[in-house]
Amino acid sequence: MQRTVLEVQDPYSQFARRLQTHLEQSGANVVTSAEGAAVLEVPLNTVRKEIQSIGDNARVREFLVRHTVQFRLLDSDGTELIPMQTFEQSRIYSFNEQDILAAEREDEFLRNDLADSLARMVVRRLGTYEN
Repeated sequence: MQRTVLEVQDPYSQFARRLQTHLEQSGANVVTSAEGAAVLEVPLNTVRKEIQSIGDNARVREFLVRHTVQFRLLDSDGTELIPMQTFEQSRIYSFNEQDILAAEREDEFLRNDLADSLARMVVRRLGTYEN
């Protein structure tokens, strides 16, 4: 998997950027031309924010941020080397309407952390593949 093409719906997403960085750090050469290169397909990369709990005053107290990715690895001939896999992680954070800026920053931090964590998981999974 020295030469790898990364096919992601949104190549500018935090997950795609972190995945490319981790692939390059692990020794892969991420290229744009699929000629003679393995293809890492990521058809699903979604982040959802859900209400986790509601307080006595009928206001949101906690949110759940859930990040899901699906991926598979193909060789240069299109043969599936690693079948479609799904990884999902989530984090819960408290929401305080009196401190809205801190809550938004925490949400952004958690999204970035989830993207980085999932990118590392994908790279570790790719590292377990043996030709």
